[in-house]
Amino acid sequence: MPNDAVSKEQLDSLQKNAKQAADLILETVENREFIHVVSHLDADGLAGAGIIGKALTRLGAFFRIRIERWLDEKIANSIATDKPALIIFADLGSGNLDVLNSQLVDNHLIILDHHQTTEEANPGFVHVNPHLHGIDGSRDLSGAGVVYLVAKALNKTNLDLAQIAVVGALGDMQDKYESRALGGVNKIIVKDAETAGNLQTETDLMFFGRETRPIHKALAYTTVPFIPDISGQEDRSVAFLASIRISPKKGDKWRVLRDLSEEEKKRLCSALADHFASKGLSGNVALNLVGRVYTLSHEEPWTPLRDAREFSVLLNSTGRMGRTGVGVSICMGDRGAALEEAGKVLGEYRRTITKYLGWLTEKPERIEELNNIYVAHGEGIIDDKMIGTISSLLSTNIPKLEKPLVAYSAIQGEELAKFSARTTDPLVKKGLNLGEILKIAAEKYSGRGGGHNIAAGAQVPIKNVDAFIKLVDTLVKKQLEGKPIEG
Repeated sequence: MPNDAVSKEQLDSLQKNAKQAADLILETVENREFIHVVSHLDADGLAGAGIIGKALTRLGAFFRIRIERWLDEKIANSIATDKPALIIFADLGSGNLDVLNSQLVDNHLIILDHHQTTEEANPGFVHVNPHLHGIDGSRDLSGAGVVYLVAKALNKTNLDLAQIAVVGALGDMQDKYESRALGGVNKIIVKDAETAGNLQTETDLMFFGRETRPIHKALAYTTVPFIPDISGQEDRSVAFLASIRISPKKGDKWRVLRDLSEEEKKRLCSALADHFASKGLSGNVALNLVGRVYTLSHEEPWTPLRDAREFSVLLNSTGRMGRTGVGVSICMGDRGAALEEAGKVLGEYRRTITKYLGWLTEKPERIEELNNIYVAHGEGIIDDKMIGTISSLLSTNIPKLEKPLVAYSAIQGEELAKFSARTTDPLVKKGLNLGEILKIAAEKYSGRGGGHNIAAGAQVPIKNVDAFIKLVDTLVKKQLEGKPIEG
């Protein structure tokens, strides 16, 4: 079976599970009862919220969408006081079944998630998760993808939402197959979007704003991977292009990426590889700038919605900068005020990322190398809603990353620290599972944790930060040695 294939049996089982959720939603709508949707604030979660929101709107449902950083007892109790007939969790819930089983056991509840789960959901809940069907939720199907399968089961007209699920998957960095393509069930969703005429795919350079912005701006706006001394700095981007004899203009017209010749593209890639190497980074990082491009063909070329990866960054910016309603509105089809506001948020988001990365790299001790992990000490400087983004960017820019990266920051107004961890596919293949490690370590120190094998998060009391980090360092070593990490 090809690496990116999902068996017919797995897919049939997953789709049957999705239909269970769709049937319960239809029953609730037909009874004219209230539905409470709860989703995560990252790009995948906002895409999922937008998909279910649009599907429910088409059904004429009574519903509310709520976006959260995480799920705990306090939030579960708050949801219960709303007395909804049905609660839908999108991109949340599978890692919090203990909370849901105890706090919401008397509610009609649907969980549409793709994170790892360590226990059984209450039999009365409808739990749709690729892991329950032997499908990898960290690379083959995102949270938005799970929601899309349910929307598709609700009504075939919702096939026109497939491209939003593609945006969610890319925002969740699930483009882990050859040429940075989506695979698994995501590949099937890509096909749905292409069939609906809403998506086009090709292999090319993947600069941010590749179709819409002058080359120097596209280069400066690229943050995955983060290009030292170029990302966020247009003047240095212009100077870099001049140094390799690539003119950003032809006459009085700015050139965009599609205007470059194949020879110029090769020269640019080679120069970027040399640039990364000069900064102590692997030249192979430059290869991350070439891969499968996903273009939303019905979006205006001049907007940040045209390229699916750029769309995902826009969504992530609205979530991380506290403007989640803007992101959900765009996913539901708003191309007016919400899109205009999102553009402003995106600019602020880029400036914030540049500021935080600059602060972290200013002093060597802020990114500390322990025996088995790297630790980025965000302390109270980095906003906790941004720590996941910073963790992802750092993990792609540490030279020859052979250890997991764990970043954290204090949560304002609470005696808690937010942790975000990232690792590499080679370490996952050796048996590393960050979701398990952070869950065990967080629970040991009065916190909560979980996620995927390759990316995970946790919340831990501030007073336990040092002990938590030490335990994570120990558990990584034990797991890579093939030793049990529980008990």
